[in-house]
Amino acid sequence: MIFAMMYALPGDPVRALMGDQAFDPAVLEAKRHELGLDLPLWQQYVNYLTGLLQGDFGTEIGSGRPISEIIGQAFPVSVRLTLFAFAFTVIVGIGLGIVAGLRPESVRDRGLLGLTLVLISMPSFVLGYLMQYLFAFQLGLTTPTVQDSESFGDLFLPAIVLGSLSLAYVARLTRTSMAENLRADYMRTAVAKGLPRRRIVGVHLMRNSLIPVVTFLGTDIGNLMAGAIVTEGIFNVQGVGDAIYEALFRREGATVVGIASLIVLVYLLASLLVDLLYAVLDPRIRYA
Repeated sequence: MIFAMMYALPGDPVRALMGDQAFDPAVLEAKRHELGLDLPLWQQYVNYLTGLLQGDFGTEIGSGRPISEIIGQAFPVSVRLTLFAFAFTVIVGIGLGIVAGLRPESVRDRGLLGLTLVLISMPSFVLGYLMQYLFAFQLGLTTPTVQDSESFGDLFLPAIVLGSLSLAYVARLTRTSMAENLRADYMRTAVAKGLPRRRIVGVHLMRNSLIPVVTFLGTDIGNLMAGAIVTEGIFNVQGVGDAIYEALFRREGATVVGIASLIVLVYLLASLLVDLLYAVLDPRIRYA
């Protein structure tokens, strides 16, 4: 679908490459033929998949650079930002969910639900500018934009903004799952057997409650990487979001498709890891 959308992108990338100067139509057609843009859509798609299986993501029309080189520069930055946001989501989100889930309907539980509702309702670009205003312009704790995309210190604020929405969902999901499992029969059995509370919560309750959370986190890795486009624009992070924006501006559809293909591979890998973690969390799945 993305390949077809890029094929139907308004404007001619070859004509945009030539600029405002007048060129012989025969020269334009020759350039399109050289790049394979005069072929039917299905044939272009087959050629792209054939090259992709060989590790060839194509070449940018304007610069002539291999798209794999562009991805090689931008992708590590987005991976670093995504992993930072993912760690923030897992540690803080699950921690808040546990605190609220162990005491459902308490003051801290209602406070968590209110906080997560605010985060879910607030668009990332609004939260990003608010964080910039507060931490950069008012408190002076950081710079408003990222100066070094390889520095974890500079990526701290963008990572919080990127992971805030996911954190809200993880906290709510953890809280709901733990509150439901607290009333399960196996929990009453564990208490009746006289097991220590640490073992009851850490082994029996946590392992069963985290199964839906792990499912969400597995697909959320790809969502974080795709959602980084807006966050990277706000904080001037030179990652895949910036590369996609520049590619769309220059009508470089092949670059957009190449980055999207890589994100799809990330989704597939994350789904595989989730399936493997199921067996770790629930022995019944492993035995089946």
